[in-house]
Amino acid sequence: MTTADVARTTWTWETALGGVVPPIITPLQPDGEIDVDALTKVVEHVLAAGCGGLFALGGTGEGAWLTTRQRGAVVRATVAASKGRVPVLAGLMLPATGPARDAARQAEADGANALVVGSPYYLPVGPDDQRRHVEAILAAVDLPIMLYNIPSCTHHVLLPETVATLAAEPRILGVKDSGGDMDAFQRLLPIKRQRPDFRVLMGDGNLMIADPPPADGLVPGPANITPHLYVALHRARLADDLPAWRRVAAELRELYAFTRYGHPITATKAACAALGLGDGHPAPPLAPVTPEQQEAIAAIVRRYQPQGWSA
Repeated sequence: MTTADVARTTWTWETALGGVVPPIITPLQPDGEIDVDALTKVVEHVLAAGCGGLFALGGTGEGAWLTTRQRGAVVRATVAASKGRVPVLAGLMLPATGPARDAARQAEADGANALVVGSPYYLPVGPDDQRRHVEAILAAVDLPIMLYNIPSCTHHVLLPETVATLAAEPRILGVKDSGGDMDAFQRLLPIKRQRPDFRVLMGDGNLMIADPPPADGLVPGPANITPHLYVALHRARLADDLPAWRRVAAELRELYAFTRYGHPITATKAACAALGLGDGHPAPPLAPVTPEQQEAIAAIVRRYQPQGWSA
């Protein structure tokens, strides 16, 4: 029995992808080594709030900017910290099929439960290229795949029609959509008529607090900071409790003020550092926020921690 098989004994994809799956940060030491202790604290922080899975090596996790060795260390540390309580999804946010296929094999060997695959990028690609990219990764490993539409990073849209074609494969778990287009998001939902177990997750932070989204689950970067609020937001939506949803969404809109202080990655890592989750070092070429920015960010994010919280 593999590490992934052991982990699957305590969770199901239905419950895992029906909640909040934070794209966890990658805490780094000044020398670039993975801060395993801090990563373990991040995992405990989000799972204690009720999150249903862990997305490692996504955009918030700087997966595309880490070395092969770093990526392996992140997956292994995340799998160890999860202790089989929830699945670990490993991002393959690499520009071409060859590197992504190698990374898929590595993630499988390191114990990941699923892979997250977006469009190839840097060179122009079309829907057929995107389909072949995903199929090649499926052929290389036994793990299931979550599709990922994030055109702000890949500069290519994973069209609903392409997603529907790929969804004919049972190992395609669903799609995380971070396109920021509610009309396009709505066009993904009919796929569930043919595949009731297909999950459509929302990853765009602004859309998920604009109106209650018809999403199976949420994948918000700021859930590293306030996972309890995102869990409450999603549960309120599932319960059709609009007043509760509006209250939580209003808090999250206020929380987003922290993003004014630096690059989205450095600001998020600084916010986590204010909570004792790492020390804010980003992957190069980014630099940490300034002391003034750190102070401003800390003042914001600490206001939205649950009662009884302490760093």
